[in-house]
Amino acid sequence: MFKEQGQILLLKLAQELEEYGKVEQMPKLEGKRMIMFIAPKKTK
Repeated sequence: MFKEQGQILLLKLAQELEEYGKVEQMPKLEGKRMIMFIAPKKTK
């Protein structure tokens, strides 16, 4: 029902975590859940 709002919220979260990791898979709806994969960035 609120698919767009959930997607916007996950993208904002990814933007906040940008310095720590990168999005491997954009948000997608699976049943009643929206899933997004974020992988940590390599340390120097």
